[in-house]
Amino acid sequence: MATTQSKTNPCLSDPDVQLMLRVKQGDEEAFTELVENYQDRLVGIFTNVLGDREAAEDLAQETFLRVYRARNGYEPQARFATWLFRIANNLASNTKRSRGRRKEVQFGSGETGPLSTRPPEKNLPEKSALMPARMLDKAELLKIVHQAMDSLNERQRIAVLLNKFEEMSYADIAATLELSPSAVKSLLSRARENMKDHLEKYVKM
Repeated sequence: MATTQSKTNPCLSDPDVQLMLRVKQGDEEAFTELVENYQDRLVGIFTNVLGDREAAEDLAQETFLRVYRARNGYEPQARFATWLFRIANNLASNTKRSRGRRKEVQFGSGETGPLSTRPPEKNLPEKSALMPARMLDKAELLKIVHQAMDSLNERQRIAVLLNKFEEMSYADIAATLELSPSAVKSLLSRARENMKDHLEKYVKM
């Protein structure tokens, strides 16, 4: 029966979708598991988008609150991560708009901006595929890559984060950002060029 349902709706093969369906049935432990699976990842992405760890933690909490409130009407139309990050992206966009004319907060010297439960110093430079050619101190390299990420516009940044660090496909990113896959491909291409231009300032001495 489950196999037949999975063929009819491929989303049902996603274990996190199954957890959310259990949440819909009132399973509090399933909701706790989803929070544990995604909390650090959401905080990391919000931190990179907003440059504010405290605000990132608040938005992660608000994201899960919205997920819980939506439980009764939940119907799996995409992978759970795609649905979750769509909610997160909308919240991040609304928060940045609400800040109005306030300047974007820069990455603080103490912010590492974790993008997952893995240590960012092991994760961020390698997955960027934009490693500077000369040898750099690890802290210096992290700062430079963070600045390169911060040079992207909001949509480019979230696309890079979802593609490189959440390993989401173009199709899933498209669903998250409500774009076409070809638009996502173009967005990521521009983001890579922008980051490359930024990093070259530090390696062409």
